Amino acid sequence: MSEGSAVLGTVSEIGPRREQSHQGPAGEQLALLRDAARKRTPPRTWRDAPLAERLPVARVLVDKGLVHLDRYFDYAVPAAMDEEARPGVRVRVRFGAGQRDGRREGGRLINGFVVERRAESDFPGVLAPLAQVLSTEPVLTPELLRLCRSVADRYAGALADVVTLAVPPRMARAERQPSPPPAAPPPPPAPGGWTRYPQGPAFLQALAAGEAPRAVWTALPGPHWPDELARALATTLAAGRGALAVLPDGRAAARLDTALTALVGEGHHVLLTADAGPEVRYRRWLALNRGSVRCVVGTRAAMFAPVRDLGLVAVWDDGDSSHHEDRAPQPHAREVLVLRAVQEGAAALVGGHAQTVEAAQLVETGWARPLAADRPAVRAAAPLVRTVGDEDSARDPAARSARLPSLAWETLRDGLERGPVLVQVPRRGYAPRLACARCRAPARCARCQGPLAAAGPDRPLSCGWCGTEAPGWACAECGESRLRAVVIGARRTAEELGRSFPAVPVRTSGRDHVLDTVPDRPALVVSTPGAEPVPEGPGYAAALLLDGWVLLGRPDLRAGEEALRHWLNAAALVRPHADGGTVVVLAEATLRPVQALVRWDPAGNARRELADRAFLGFPPVSRMAAVSGPPEAVEGLLDTARLPAEAEVLGPVPMPVPEPGRPRRVGDPPPGEQWQRALVRVPPGSGAALAAALKTAQAARLARREGAPARVRIDPADIG
Repeated sequence: MSEGSAVLGTVSEIGPRREQSHQGPAGEQLALLRDAARKRTPPRTWRDAPLAERLPVARVLVDKGLVHLDRYFDYAVPAAMDEEARPGVRVRVRFGAGQRDGRREGGRLINGFVVERRAESDFPGVLAPLAQVLSTEPVLTPELLRLCRSVADRYAGALADVVTLAVPPRMARAERQPSPPPAAPPPPPAPGGWTRYPQGPAFLQALAAGEAPRAVWTALPGPHWPDELARALATTLAAGRGALAVLPDGRAAARLDTALTALVGEGHHVLLTADAGPEVRYRRWLALNRGSVRCVVGTRAAMFAPVRDLGLVAVWDDGDSSHHEDRAPQPHAREVLVLRAVQEGAAALVGGHAQTVEAAQLVETGWARPLAADRPAVRAAAPLVRTVGDEDSARDPAARSARLPSLAWETLRDGLERGPVLVQVPRRGYAPRLACARCRAPARCARCQGPLAAAGPDRPLSCGWCGTEAPGWACAECGESRLRAVVIGARRTAEELGRSFPAVPVRTSGRDHVLDTVPDRPALVVSTPGAEPVPEGPGYAAALLLDGWVLLGRPDLRAGEEALRHWLNAAALVRPHADGGTVVVLAEATLRPVQALVRWDPAGNARRELADRAFLGFPPVSRMAAVSGPPEAVEGLLDTARLPAEAEVLGPVPMPVPEPGRPRRVGDPPPGEQWQRALVRVPPGSGAALAAALKTAQAARLARREGAPARVRIDPADIG
């Protein structure tokens, strides 16, 4: 398709000129003045301008993130832009111009990227010329464009939205600065901590040989994972290939950056995090794009980093919610890296102290192999994990119901004699909709195991997934019919512990103030999940994991998996059992996630959870899409979409109405509006057809302007 006219328009008084090279400060000032003049002067419309003699048509991806405009548009290339308008560069075009008297006029100026130069266009009308070449830096390479296209198709999104995620905003000053020359490959490192894993040295040997091994790595507890991950990246660099590692937050990325710098020195990799600022990030991104650097460590934005000759993609703690991109089409870093590994023939390493169900599926299908230590090594590295058992109940009758039973107090006192003690408290908002008042088991739907919710004081319970009502509910565990929803936050917990241990300093780490490290001396460190500071010494002397029922009772399919991940990440910071490290988890000892923590068996828990998901037909065994919006929008989209024959629609069900002034999550309805949400699931192998059907229906409704659009999310992180 095309937009606009090939030759016509009005010539502005000042047109772009080729800059001459200048030396010294005066030349730099002159270049800055010309850049400022270009910003103030509208681009030419190139009326009657001659076209490029060779390949006079530019196929452009315009910056319009709408699915009904998810295609390329053809523009004419003026002869003056022939050398600069190369594939991959940023341009400005007039979008929406009208044809009159054999030419295109009007239209709004919009940014875009040249993706191809062609000899002719298949558009029958007159083409509009390119308005301006914004930069001669080719930032949208063919490899990056192919990856963005695959991500857009997988998540039923627009290509322009994915390119916005992949290519950072332009910083002209950073583009004018040359990148340093590429450094010589570093020498291959020693296996180091990988010798603790039976298959660890073989994995490094395959990387050194330029092969593409794929592994799901269950890391041993302790502070060694940054060094081990750095050695995998360094081995890939030593083999002459590029490497990429994505971590959930800036603190974890900084730890890996420090470890990799200590291993290979400066100049071999860059760090891409939000802390660096936009200009520094863009300069580092350009160094990757130009081939000056071949390794990147960063947060989720680094999943699209243009690494040359990619040999290894790695993601750490892939279950962390930070790996989900909030902006459309909301891809997950793990899935993007899996696509890159397949398209670019690179090795893949999915690592963490815990293991997600998605990672277990990679192993189950044979796409990746497990990379874990044997049981003696696990027992030697892990702390002692204790729960409230029968013997504690006999000694303390209130042990099972008390928030801090005698076992917890004893662990606190003993641990504070030897060093800092970590107290993990569930983050605010981690409260179940409804739970049993006696045993705190979550109230679940008998049909689909979804969370039950009360629609009103005089309304029966109904499922938040399929809408089935559940009158006369009784707890399947103990028969109780009363319900409760209680949570105590980290601030109140810190106050209570501070009164109980007045001589010990109490530190808090949470969303508003996250501590990076804590010194190796007695202190109480109260933290929310994911914000635990790293101890400077050998580790925490002990850890208390409070209110486990709150994490386990979340109304979400991933509640057990997420609770275990939070517990493992916190317990991994505790000293080994041989050094006195003890962890107390306050949750029902018979539950599967609690037993997996006691045995330190995240892979076994993930395999069992995957089997349950297969039996129930839930992700990742099945592919699922969430359709939300006003009732008429959800109904219209589902009626229009040509869903696969095997698709099953759950719902729609009403979504909670947000109150004005309260914070909103991504995907929540506007304050005061009643939305609905439907879940559409298909069996394995039909995910691409589901995404294509929903995207086509959404594009058709937007083109016809049929009311408010519905929101579509493929593989939603939260289906509760």
